[in-house]
Amino acid sequence: MKKVLTRPLMLILGFVFLDLLGYSLILPLLPYYAEGFGATIFMVGLLGTVNALGQLIAAPIIGRLSDRYGRRPLLIFSIAGTLIAFIMLAFSQSLWMIFLSRIVDGLFGGNMSLAKAYITDISEPKNRARSLGLIGASFGLGFIIGPVMGGVLGNIQLNLPAIVAAVLSLINLLAVIFWLPESLPADQRGKAQKKARTSLSFNNLLEALRRPCVGPLLNIRLFYSLAFTLFQSTFSLYAKETLNLSLNQTGLILTYVGVLSVLVQALAIGKLTQRFRERDLTFYAAVLITVTLILWGFTKNVWLLLVVLAPIALAAGVLNTVLSSLLTKSVEKEDIGGTLGLDNSMQTFAQLVSPGLGGYLLGAFGSPVLGLAAGGFMLFATLTARSKVIRQADLADDCYSDEEE
Repeated sequence: MKKVLTRPLMLILGFVFLDLLGYSLILPLLPYYAEGFGATIFMVGLLGTVNALGQLIAAPIIGRLSDRYGRRPLLIFSIAGTLIAFIMLAFSQSLWMIFLSRIVDGLFGGNMSLAKAYITDISEPKNRARSLGLIGASFGLGFIIGPVMGGVLGNIQLNLPAIVAAVLSLINLLAVIFWLPESLPADQRGKAQKKARTSLSFNNLLEALRRPCVGPLLNIRLFYSLAFTLFQSTFSLYAKETLNLSLNQTGLILTYVGVLSVLVQALAIGKLTQRFRERDLTFYAAVLITVTLILWGFTKNVWLLLVVLAPIALAAGVLNTVLSSLLTKSVEKEDIGGTLGLDNSMQTFAQLVSPGLGGYLLGAFGSPVLGLAAGGFMLFATLTARSKVIRQADLADDCYSDEEE
């Protein structure tokens, strides 16, 4: 990677870390905070739902706007909305204010897709997966530290995590305003404004799903997100009901998974993509996740669980990164922001569907059926990777044309 790109790269990595640290700080706070205003368990669950719905709607639009007007203005817009949402949450005096804060945060969401678009702008194709891996590592590190830190701060004062999250957002906002340069050249913004395909109509946003190169990757993202969110959202309940683990033990295991994922994205992605084609890594990572998620459902022993979780975490870190990299290489430069926004929406849709489905399957049928369901979603992703990404790309010269550069 060119030396001139080092400073913007480090700034955007710091932005992602602080953004996810702030977001994950409030996760332990929300149930207790909302219950203090009379919220039921169902209402607490709805807090996550309204936030995800906001992101589902807003992320592709914000991504498209960044293609037309640049990454920096939309990052400022998005971070400012997050800051407002955290301030509203910190000083909420009623349940409806808490709900409003989560809706505002969702509607201004898209920070991660904007960060990925920024990285894409400043990275050469041959180094892109490595740079996106660093984004994933920063994301994971923020998520590892945030909940622990939020729990400590919440014990001091219940709204303190939200106050600290607001301060972190303010730091991010000031850093982007004063130090982060624009990454998207003016001529590319001009092209995006002239192209009908980058308009903000719903049909144009969905057109990506029908494109021969982009559509299969977004389908893989959807099935992978459904599978992994099914695993992730029910893991604590599985650990409690199936393995009889304590809250601290479950937290340590989740930290173990997070650390493995961070390590593979920070250290291994660059070497893997130099040795193997990204489309091949997509397929093999999907195969590994499919098999190990099914095995996870039948695991009744802690030590065996640790063995099974290792390939899940490592393969998920690889798949997350190479999917984003391939998506940026399967579209023209003026379409990158909107496409990554759609990618974010696939993940958000899974966050709406999988937790409820996972809770039902675990409660009604037990962990084996839960593992089979997660593995089933991944099987669709694996088959799509084999038939539509590897085989189709081998036949079409215009798919991922700069992957080997």
